[in-house]
Amino acid sequence: MSEVVLYDFWRSSAAYRMRIALNMAGIAYTSVPVDLTTKQHKTPEHMARNPQGLVPVLEIDGLRLTQSLAMLDYLDITRAMGLLPKEPGARAQQMAVAHAIALDIHPVCNLQVINYAAEITGNREKVREDWMQRFIRPGLEAVEEMLGAFEQAPYACGPTPGLVDICLMPQLYNAHRWAVDVSDLKRICAIEAACAENPAFAAAYPDLHKPG
Repeated sequence: MSEVVLYDFWRSSAAYRMRIALNMAGIAYTSVPVDLTTKQHKTPEHMARNPQGLVPVLEIDGLRLTQSLAMLDYLDITRAMGLLPKEPGARAQQMAVAHAIALDIHPVCNLQVINYAAEITGNREKVREDWMQRFIRPGLEAVEEMLGAFEQAPYACGPTPGLVDICLMPQLYNAHRWAVDVSDLKRICAIEAACAENPAFAAAYPDLHKPG
């Protein structure tokens, strides 16, 4: 089997998702850092890997994959991870929660977005904090309500971690980073506590992957 390589940035939410999933699947991989702060993701070398100039990029099974949700779907199918239920209705309901995080909250909190928002507002004091708090908190409030359709036992949708948990934990890391108070979101806090005790999630924690 060819070496599995993850082109990674330690604080990227999407890369964090992939570290969790690879750990859950028991897949050994080599992490190749791509420093977003120094624009390594915009170099010709990385643009050749991903024309969008984004991380993560996953090389696995002779493939080069981009977009974390596509990668997660690939791992779920090829490694039988059970990230979503097979029954179509239940599958769609859980996918909706995951997408509320990964496709609605995460994109407006992307590094490129927040840097541009700061630039066009003259880099005023606390503009990044205000931006993040404006979008993260309402988004997570909606997710908290959506989670009411499932029993947290102890994970988002049942006894084993799935796609929702993989998407939620990186967004919570971002929430804490930007001082977004989520302490009253009881379902989310319970899920966070359960995931923090799971070795696959703990080993993927961003601060453990910070260079230096």
